[in-house]
This record gives sequence, C-alpha cells and structure tokens, in this order.
Amino acid sequence: MRKTLLSPLYVFFKDSRAVGIVLIACTIISMVLANSGVQTDYVGFWNNLFDPNTGHHYQYRALHLPNSYLLWINDGMMVLFFFLVGMEIKRELTVGELSSLRKSILPVLAAVGGMLFPAVIFAVINKNTSFTHGWGIPMATDIAFSLGILSLLGRRVPVGLKIFLMALAIIDDLGAILTIAIFYTPHLDVKYLLIGGGVFLIPLLLNFLKVQRLILYFIPGIVLWYCLFNSGVHATIAGVLLAFCIPLDKISDLVHGLHDPVNFIIMPIFALANTAIQLPADIGAALHNEISYGIMAGLVLGKPLGIFTLSFIAVKCKWASLPSKAGWPQLLGVGLIAGIGFTMSIFISSLAYGERDLQIIAIISVIAASLLAGIAGFIFLRLTKPVGTVLVKQP
Repeated sequence: MRKTLLSPLYVFFKDSRAVGIVLIACTIISMVLANSGVQTDYVGFWNNLFDPNTGHHYQYRALHLPNSYLLWINDGMMVLFFFLVGMEIKRELTVGELSSLRKSILPVLAAVGGMLFPAVIFAVINKNTSFTHGWGIPMATDIAFSLGILSLLGRRVPVGLKIFLMALAIIDDLGAILTIAIFYTPHLDVKYLLIGGGVFLIPLLLNFLKVQRLILYFIPGIVLWYCLFNSGVHATIAGVLLAFCIPLDKISDLVHGLHDPVNFIIMPIFALANTAIQLPADIGAALHNEISYGIMAGLVLGKPLGIFTLSFIAVKCKWASLPSKAGWPQLLGVGLIAGIGFTMSIFISSLAYGERDLQIIAIISVIAASLLAGIAGFIFLRLTKPVGTVLVKQP
C-alpha cells in the first residue's frame, strides 16, 4: 500500500520536468512572501548579516566564514551544484558526447555563439553606462529548465537534439564558471590563493596515483573551498576543481547520489533565497533601463542568434553535421529555449552588481527573459512539423 502511495511521487521526482517545476514553484512562493505582510522578516532572514561589522566574512574564532544565510547558500551549498556540474563536464569530455572532435564541434561552437552574442549585445546596449559589468549575466543556459521544456514536447523533439542541448548547456556552464573565476573576482588575497593552489595539488596527486577512497579527496576539497572563499576567487570554483580530480569510475555513482539532493534541496533553497526580492512599485519602470534591455535582448535574441549562426557555419563548412533527425527549424527552436538562463544568470547577477537595487533589476529581468524564451521556444517547436515529414530527402 505504502509503495503504491509513493509511486506517483517517485515518478515525479525522476521526471526531468520535476526540477523545473520545483524551481518555478519556489520562485513564485519566494516572490509572493517577499512582497507580502511578512516581507521584512522573510527578506531579512536570508540577507541579515550575523555580524554587521565584518561585511562578507563572519569571524568564528580564528576562521573567516560566510556572514549570512544567503552567503552560505551561494558560497557554500552551491559548491555541491558546481561539483555536480564539474563531474558531468568531465564525464562528457572523456567518454560522452564531447569526447571526440567530431562529436563535440557542433555543441562547442553553438555554445560559444550562445555565450558570445548575448554578451556582445549586452555590452553594446550598456555602452558608456556604469552597468557594463553585467555582460556575463545573459550568457548562461539553465540545464534543468531547458531540458524540462523539451521533455514537455515529447517525440516532437528527436533524442539527438536533446543530447545536443544537454552538451551545449554543459559547455555553457563551463564558460560561465570560467567567466566567474576570471571576470567576477573583485580582489585577490595572494596568500590564500597560494595556499589553495598547494592544497589543490593533493587531489591532483591522488588522481594521478589512482586512489579510490573518496574521503581522501573530500578533506582537501573542503580546505580548498575555505582558501578560495578567503582568496577572493568565488568559492564555488572549488567544486569544479575537485570534480576534475575525481576518478572517472567513481563519477557515475557520485552523480547519481548527488542528483536528487542538489536538484530538489539545494537548488530550491537557492531559488528561495535569491528571489527573495521586494518588487519595485513600478515594475515596468524597473524593466525600462539598460540592464533589463541588455539581459532580455541577450537571452531572448542573442542566444538563438548565436547558436544558430555558428551551427550554420559549422555545418555549411562541413566541420559538423546536424543532430540525427533534426532540421534547421528544430535547431532554431532549441536556440530559443537555450535563452532560459535562470540559475546561473541569477547567480552571476549577484556577483556583477554590488548594489541590491541593481541586483533586483537584473534578477527580475532574468526571470522575465527566461519565461519569454521558454514560452517562445515551446510554441515554436510545437508548431514545427514533425521531423519525419520535413527531413526525408528525395532521391
């Protein structure tokens, strides 16, 4: 009886759409609470500093640690998200869809176009303003949401196209990680950076020696996180660095074990905390500025334009071929859906701007653009003729 009652819930959590549904629900709940009668307590819960006199760091005895629940989520819990992404990137690069030049060239070039075009569009729109530092916000594609939208379309989207989007999003995440590490590091503490570099040699050596005990990787990984947090490099980079040291034959089990906790605990908490924003009295005015124009144009227009353009060049130059049973209309539709930036775009918004008002404008713009891109991509692919009727070539 108990198994029967739990079966629908079990199926729900295994469905690729579930992650997107949960994140949407958490976003709605958080924004409602942040603009209700409990807004002061709710927003304050996430943002209030443990020690108002010490800024980003809270000094616990001799340790310098994150100074609010929001910082613990973004600098601490999200390390596991980046660790999971890093392992997926490593697996794809070694044995997956990105393991050979022929397999990887199309999603790699598509991802480059999907990052470059939005960044350039944002930079052009925000030229000669003080907002140009936000150019990295519209570069990202949210894997969970984008694949969730594709899953709603069922057999109208060929498997090859889903694999293409997943590979593209993984490369996109790698690009976002590098962007954070290189361009969104405001200051560096060389002492902690050097110590972190020395600590990182330990898991590298363990991997070289083919050590299998994971605890021996995790202990220096925690020290690495602490060093990076205090160095000025965003602490989540520690998760990616550690992921690339994990033995390949251990990655599948780790990914399987972390999938549900990351997607159904950490990501919803991230959504609750980072969308706990008090909406401006005039939302229209908040969206009527260069930041919003840059983000929305970058995600809704720049993403599909960049993905389609570089994919077209790659195919026409015979460097790559289209995914199996997919045509140009389907590829354009996937490009539209790739404009769903949500998680990583919101994350970069918190790094790009120090002023909370600008962060709120950026987050609202990301949510609006992601919603628009998802709806546009879904409708476009829904109206596109089934694959078999348009791709069969006549002899």
